[in-house]
Amino acid sequence: MRTPSPGLAQPPVPAGPADRPYDRLAELPRELWLPALVASVGDAEARLRDTRRWQQALEAGTLPRPQADFGDAEALAPLRVAVAELGLPGLSRGVPALAEQVLRTLLWHLDRIVDHQPRLERAAAIALAAADFRAEWQLESSGWDERFVLLDSLGDPSRLSWDQLRGHLNSRPWRQAQQAAAWLEKLPQLAALIRRLGRAERQTAAPAPAVEPRPDARAVTGLRAVETRLPDAPGELTGVQLTGRIDRMLASEAVMLRHPVLCRLWRARQAEARLLGWQSEAVLTDWRHDPAAPPRSAATPPEPESRGRGPFILCLDTSGSMRGAPENIARAVVIAAMRAAHAERRGCVLIAFGGPGEVIERELDLSPGGLQALMDLMGQAFDGGTDVQTPIERAVERVHQARWNQADLLIVTDGEFGCMPATLARLDQARERLGLRVQGVLVGDRETMGLLDACDDIHWVRDWRRYTDDPGAVTEASPVHSRSLTAMYFPNALSSRAARHRAGPG
Repeated sequence: MRTPSPGLAQPPVPAGPADRPYDRLAELPRELWLPALVASVGDAEARLRDTRRWQQALEAGTLPRPQADFGDAEALAPLRVAVAELGLPGLSRGVPALAEQVLRTLLWHLDRIVDHQPRLERAAAIALAAADFRAEWQLESSGWDERFVLLDSLGDPSRLSWDQLRGHLNSRPWRQAQQAAAWLEKLPQLAALIRRLGRAERQTAAPAPAVEPRPDARAVTGLRAVETRLPDAPGELTGVQLTGRIDRMLASEAVMLRHPVLCRLWRARQAEARLLGWQSEAVLTDWRHDPAAPPRSAATPPEPESRGRGPFILCLDTSGSMRGAPENIARAVVIAAMRAAHAERRGCVLIAFGGPGEVIERELDLSPGGLQALMDLMGQAFDGGTDVQTPIERAVERVHQARWNQADLLIVTDGEFGCMPATLARLDQARERLGLRVQGVLVGDRETMGLLDACDDIHWVRDWRRYTDDPGAVTEASPVHSRSLTAMYFPNALSSRAARHRAGPG
C-alpha cells in the first residue's frame, strides 16, 4: 500500500451516521458552538447549517436567504427584520468578531422565546424577543457607523476579537482619535507631507507647462530602466533546486545532520550537490540614457529626483510644552501617519519622547498591537521634560536596519530642544550614506538651534493656536511674522547645518 505524500492535502473523511449533524461544528468558530447547539428553536441540523450561512453572509455585508431560518421561520422572521433595519450586516462586513457577536445575540434571544411561554402566547413571545434584540443592539451600536469609518482607515478590524473591538470603540482614547481625525481635516498640508515621506518609489509630478526651448539649447536624452537578473544571487526566492551550498539548503535537509544514519546520506548528497536548497534571484535596475526619449531644453536645470511612498519614522514630542493645541496637532499627525501606513502598506515607527527615560517606541502596523499603540498615545498625557537625544539615536539605529534603510524621519515638536554634536554627526552620516531626509513640523512661533541643526526642511503650522479644545482661548495666527528669527537677526550665530535654512516669512 502506497503512503500518500505528507505535502499533499488529504481529502476529508466522510462523516458517519453517528457524527451527523455535529460534524458541521468544524465549519464554525468555537465561539458559536454553544449558542448553536443549545438554542431551543428548530432542530440541531438546521441550526448548525444555517448558523454557517448567517456567518458567511454577515461577513460579506448582506443577509442570508430567507430559507436560512434555523428550522423555525416564524420565530426568525421579526429578528431578521430587526437585523436589517439596524444595519448590522453593513457593520459586520469584513469584521468576523462583530458578525459572531450578532449571531450569538440572535441565537440567545431565539432561545428566550420558550422562556416567555406559557406566560405569553408564542406570537407575543417572539415579538418580545425581537424587541429585546432590537433594543440591545440599538444601544450597543449607537454611533458605530462613523467610528467604523475611522477604524477601517487605522487598522484591520478582522484581526480584533469582540472584546477588543468594543473596548476600543467605546473608550476615551478612541474619542480622542476621532477628535484628532477632525483636526486633521483642517490640516491637509500635514497629510500631504506624510505622503511624500520615504524613498522607496520614484514619484511622478504633474506635468509642467511646455516651454519653448531656445534655438541654441542642446537636447539631452531621457532615461529608461534596464533590468539585469542575477541567478543564485541574494534576492527574491523563486523556487527549490538541487545544490551543494550549505547556506541554501532547506531545513528538512539540515535535520539529517543530527541523525546517526541519515548524516551519511546528507554527506553523500552534499558531495554530489543534490541537497534541496532555495533558489533565489536578484534584480538590478539601471537607469540608462534612452535615445528615443523626447528632447528637452538643456537650459532648464535637471530637477532632483522625487521619491516617496516608503517607510517613515515619526518622532513625536510629548513634553509638557506641547500640552493644549500643539498636542492636538501632534495627535492629528499620528492619525495621518497611521492612515498612510494602512492604506499604502508602508512601515511606520512611532517614537514618542518626553524627558530622560520617557521614550515609547512602537510600530504602527495593522496588527492589534499597532492599534493599541495608537490608543495608548491618544490617552497619554503630554507632560514632562524634553530629551530628543534618545529618540533621534533610536531613529538612526532604525534606518541602518535593512527594513528601514529607505525611511525618512519626521520630527513633530514645538522646537524647544537641542542636540549634542555626536548625535548630529550620526544624522549627517546617515544622510550621506543612506540618503536619509529629516523633516520637521514646527508647532510653535519660532525655530530653535536644535531644530535648525537637525532638520533638512521645516514645515511651520503658523495657526497652531486655533486647534485648541478651550473655546475661550485665543485662536488667531502666530503674532510672529517669521519662524526664522535667529536666521534673520543673528545670522552669525547659525552653525553650518542651520545656515541651510533661509530667513523668511514661512
